Amino acid sequence: MQNLTKIILFNLIGIALLVSYQLTGHSGFWFHIDSMVFHFFNAPLDKSTLYLYFVAITNHRLFDVISFAAMGLLYLTYFRGQSCSEKRHMICIGITMLLMAIIIKQLGRFIPFDHASPTLFFDHIHRVSQLTHFGTKDASSDSFPGDHGMMLMIFTAFMGRYFGRNAFIKAAMIVIIFSLPRIMAGAHWFTDVYVGSLAIVCIVLSWFLLTPFSDYIISRIEHCLPKNIFCK
Repeated sequence: MQNLTKIILFNLIGIALLVSYQLTGHSGFWFHIDSMVFHFFNAPLDKSTLYLYFVAITNHRLFDVISFAAMGLLYLTYFRGQSCSEKRHMICIGITMLLMAIIIKQLGRFIPFDHASPTLFFDHIHRVSQLTHFGTKDASSDSFPGDHGMMLMIFTAFMGRYFGRNAFIKAAMIVIIFSLPRIMAGAHWFTDVYVGSLAIVCIVLSWFLLTPFSDYIISRIEHCLPKNIFCK
């Protein structure tokens, strides 16, 4: 298999992230990073009204629409100007991406460890929802892995696989920008996204995107679409 070395590497990275996280628990390397990141963003919440409402708004459920719009607009930049057959192919890539997102989200439920968000773990901290009485997400009883971050990373992996390095970099920026609000509010630990989500995506998608399997699924979906779609 041509990409076997890459697949093994991504799997080793994913396994190393999960094992290192499991071994350190709430006292080691990852916890120190988690604690530092959480308190860095949590401490100013009662000192700046502007910052408080920025965190509140960016963690409102409606703000998720903006993250999906950002992904859609990036995809649209590659979609426009394509021939009708290429547009048809891109639609099939998008459908496959959505299917994999559903599958991977379900697989994430089988990870044998979980934890509550930092806002439910630490005492004497600031809760955005209590300071603003704003309908915002600032806590989770089971925050590992981060579902939102996982969806963003799946999109990024597909963009890199089918549209190249520049597309990957742009999509990676979307991951950073739109996964950050959850971490700022304390709805997720840093490791929920950059250990849990990243590990699962590395392990599962490496076997899908770096083998002929993804191209096969896309071709089967493409076979079911009308031949003249997007063609006048």
